[in-house]
Amino acid sequence: MAAGGIWTSLGLMAAVVAAVGLCRSLALRRLHARPHLCSFLLELLSTFQVCACTNELSLLGNTEPRPHTALTLTYGFTVLHGLTLPGSTCNPCGTLQPLWGGRTSARAGGLKIWAQFAAAVLARVFMHFIWRLEMAESHLGALTQGCGNPMQTTEVQAFCIELLFSVVFQLTILQVENIKPSYRVHAVALLITMLVFAGGNLTGAIFNPALAFSLHPHCFYDRFLTYSLVYWIAPCLGTVLVAFVWKSFLGHQKTLKSQL
Repeated sequence: MAAGGIWTSLGLMAAVVAAVGLCRSLALRRLHARPHLCSFLLELLSTFQVCACTNELSLLGNTEPRPHTALTLTYGFTVLHGLTLPGSTCNPCGTLQPLWGGRTSARAGGLKIWAQFAAAVLARVFMHFIWRLEMAESHLGALTQGCGNPMQTTEVQAFCIELLFSVVFQLTILQVENIKPSYRVHAVALLITMLVFAGGNLTGAIFNPALAFSLHPHCFYDRFLTYSLVYWIAPCLGTVLVAFVWKSFLGHQKTLKSQL
């Protein structure tokens, strides 16, 4: 791909980040008296940013030198998302974690998950509109790809990979909760980049149900059961396992402290 095409894509993603940042600022300023609506809009906007940028990044995967360019962009934009979207999970699995632990209500968690999937659809529609304009070389033919078929392995292996990656990711999130935010975003970005490098050629290393639906909606239409098991059930199951083990571990630690 020509360098000009990359810069066009980068400019597009920067514009999305700037627009979302402005909308988030307005929502925080105008809707502070309506916390549920504000939370819904913040999660909607944040997930829209992640899904829209990742849709565009997915078109740059073959940019030379491979895979260095794609991994560098993955790391850079993950850091950018972490810095510009504080307080948002942008991942239904990330919402399940506090929901399972009792740190958030079922209503609040349900609203966030609804916002995340709504944002996934909106981001896909928006990117289709942008790709029709063919502003960059990578946009040519993007609308005719159909199912990109991110699974390049057996269904069982794909399920296990997404489950394992979800477990590793959620454990890391719990471990770095108390780290300074400016350091935490780099730790999370490094982990995501490593997981993409390790399993990106097998499943896409998505471990985010909303993002998976935004990136590969045609695959869910064609093979709903398979893709829902791999990209929805597996990461959610991994999150529940981590939440259960973590809660049990903390309960055990508190029991030991009380005995001492």
